[in-house]
Amino acid sequence: MTTEYHDDVDDSSSFWNKSINYLPLSPRSGASRLTRRLFPILTVAAILILTIALGASYSRMTNRLWSAEQSVSNMSQSLSGIQQLAADAAKDLERLKFAVASNQDELRSTSEALKQLAMLDTISRTVATLQCSIQHIVNNGSTPESSGCCPLDWERVGSSCYLLSRSLLPWHDARDWCNGHESHLAIILTDEEWKLVQRHAQGNFFWVGLSDERTGSWEWVNQTPYVMNRRHWRPGQPDSWTHHGMGPGDEDCAHIHTDGRLNDLHCSTRLRFLCQSHA
Repeated sequence: MTTEYHDDVDDSSSFWNKSINYLPLSPRSGASRLTRRLFPILTVAAILILTIALGASYSRMTNRLWSAEQSVSNMSQSLSGIQQLAADAAKDLERLKFAVASNQDELRSTSEALKQLAMLDTISRTVATLQCSIQHIVNNGSTPESSGCCPLDWERVGSSCYLLSRSLLPWHDARDWCNGHESHLAIILTDEEWKLVQRHAQGNFFWVGLSDERTGSWEWVNQTPYVMNRRHWRPGQPDSWTHHGMGPGDEDCAHIHTDGRLNDLHCSTRLRFLCQSHA
């Protein structure tokens, strides 16, 4: 009997091949397949997100550019308006220059006329002074009321005559002296009269007709209320000082200080005084 031998090697190889074909997939291989499937989706999603972001950025940039263009346009319009105003102003200036140049002769003529008027006023005052001097000589020093002249040694300002005394008297005695010479202590109202006062005030104290003794309120000697003007008073005055050591009462009478401004003083103080009468 013949013994048969079988080659088991082939069967074994076939077995192993079959076994290999039926081995399950490893987890790493599954993940790789999943990655290969998701990659295109993720790529598209990323591209979509980037596109949306770029679109939003472009939109914002477009809005900003539009705003910038509007601002530039507004600035251009404003600049154009300013340039037009400058051009109009330049034209007005040229017209003004022309008008000034055209009127120079008239201005010179007016200036000359004013100078002549000033000279005539000076000549007129000089003539009036000479006439009054002649009147004084003719009338042996007296001054008739009808002549319109100031008494001898009195100074005329406007329509009034003024005399600054050489003697020193208390305020009440100075008032009585002026009244006895057909005048009164000076009432200073106009700028011209203040200039006279300031001119005589150089180095002098002198009484004027201002007091608050009668009612406690400042008034002129003709009982006209005084309107307070601090510009005509020395700084801090009137102060009604009571420590003067000159008897009862405070400083009720006003005098002109050396700087040409008012100051209150005790009425018993002996000072020069300024009388006023009408020419």
